[in-house]
Amino acid sequence: MDYLKIKGHSGLLRDKNSHTIINTNMNDYNEYIKKRDAKREESQKLQNFEEDLASMKDDINEIKNLLRSLLHESK
Repeated sequence: MDYLKIKGHSGLLRDKNSHTIINTNMNDYNEYIKKRDAKREESQKLQNFEEDLASMKDDINEIKNLLRSLLHESK
């Protein structure tokens, strides 16, 4: 495969055939992977919090309904 250096970017090469840009800098690649994984983890945490909050809302509504029915039964 033939590659061309990209002017002003020491860690990037362009494939002559497919014109694809290839990053040869492993530090940049590893940093990208870390950021991607951290973003996914943060997104998963947020989704878990939202699910927990929805579950707690349902539980509170159930408790309220039970209290109301107990109040009506005692009258």
